[in-house]
Amino acid sequence: MFRSFASFNYRIWFLGALVSNIGGWMQSTAQDWVVLTELTDNDATAMGVTMALQFGPPLVLVSVTGWIADRFDRRRLLMVTQTALLLLALAVGALLLAGAMTLPLMLVFALLFGIANAFDSPARQAFVSDVVERRFAANAVALNSASFNMARLIGPAVGGLLIVAVGSGWVFFLNAATFLAMLLALAAMRTRELVPRPRGQGAARLADGFRYVARRPDLIVAFVMVFLVGAFGMNFPIFASTMAIEFGHGADGYGILSSVLAVGSLTGALLAARRERARLRVVMIAAGGFGAASLVSAAMPSYWSYAAVLVFVGFGTVTMLTTANGYVQTNSDPALRGRVLALYMAVIMGSTPIGAPIAGWVADAFGPRAAIVLGGAAGILAFLIGLAWVIWSGRLHRSSERRFAVTLDETRPLEIVTRANAVVAPEEFSDQVAQTTAIRVDDRDEDDDDTMENASPRQRGPRP
Repeated sequence: MFRSFASFNYRIWFLGALVSNIGGWMQSTAQDWVVLTELTDNDATAMGVTMALQFGPPLVLVSVTGWIADRFDRRRLLMVTQTALLLLALAVGALLLAGAMTLPLMLVFALLFGIANAFDSPARQAFVSDVVERRFAANAVALNSASFNMARLIGPAVGGLLIVAVGSGWVFFLNAATFLAMLLALAAMRTRELVPRPRGQGAARLADGFRYVARRPDLIVAFVMVFLVGAFGMNFPIFASTMAIEFGHGADGYGILSSVLAVGSLTGALLAARRERARLRVVMIAAGGFGAASLVSAAMPSYWSYAAVLVFVGFGTVTMLTTANGYVQTNSDPALRGRVLALYMAVIMGSTPIGAPIAGWVADAFGPRAAIVLGGAAGILAFLIGLAWVIWSGRLHRSSERRFAVTLDETRPLEIVTRANAVVAPEEFSDQVAQTTAIRVDDRDEDDDDTMENASPRQRGPRP
């Protein structure tokens, strides 16, 4: 489960990201609560607009940010973005402590946070592949998700308590201090141990990421499923804050709900780290599980019963997102990975400007339970779309070994022989591989993977 920790660079990256993410969740909790209760009178629509401004830039700037993540040194780029986020947190904290913060000002800062994160997110996601070897990439992605959700477990609860104890302004100052952990981790890395990566051929190839994904129906389906859940189902700040108020709780109750959600999220991330590779069918099933759990949570009669079901909501969410992230990273051309990941992050973060205002309006007009039902329905729809594609693509068929069972073909990596016993990962030839059909594998292929990996081309024999 912790194979990636063998790398010194990954160990310090993990610790720096954990501290920084805890601060980020503290700040997120404070920002949402300030907008909902201090700058407005429990206006969920205003919170939705704030989220839309914060998560809109990744969608608008996707081509530029993805190209920059591929073109420039990601470690130095992250130093710049993390410093920018630190300065913004200090500015918001100072305005809150001075009593000068207004809703329009908060909206402006939300947009600035969004612009900084638009450049930070694809570089951060792609940088994981620079820190560890390719064979550990899926494990590193899953552990990153575990770090993120461990922070999500701690950050909102601490943030809620700090809002009550010292005020929301100081939470922003504390978050600014946590950015130093990431900056120190980046500075302490052994640059000679970073994995070399192919570089793009110039600025004229900005559209390569779009063309590459357009030739990959499996990636398109993954993006559609993530978009639906991201737009309508992952508006947890709106859901948790309005449900906390409905049950008669304050900022501390909101923070606890966010942390309970993270219990399931952390469990999902750790289980994802145990899997050898990311599979699209797991994304599909997790989306359906998220939808079902969300619908059940909307019917819960009490604060603690609602909190209990949130564990399953968090588990389904993170299982889907972590697996989708790992699938995209490990099945994309390294030279285009930054651009593909920028598209992926744009789908996740950019879906919020579409869904968050709608969810906020539904919560205001019909109550928070109706908004949660909308998110659950989106998860069920994502599952049905994935299932329809699996059937349409011909990957689902009757098992040859069990009479009433079905099997699902997986797209598997190809090995291309270049010279005596030398193999090159298919990522280097992804433009060609992207146009091939799925390769059917049976259970024996799964069992023989490890033994056949080191066999010669003659010993492997032809692929079925």
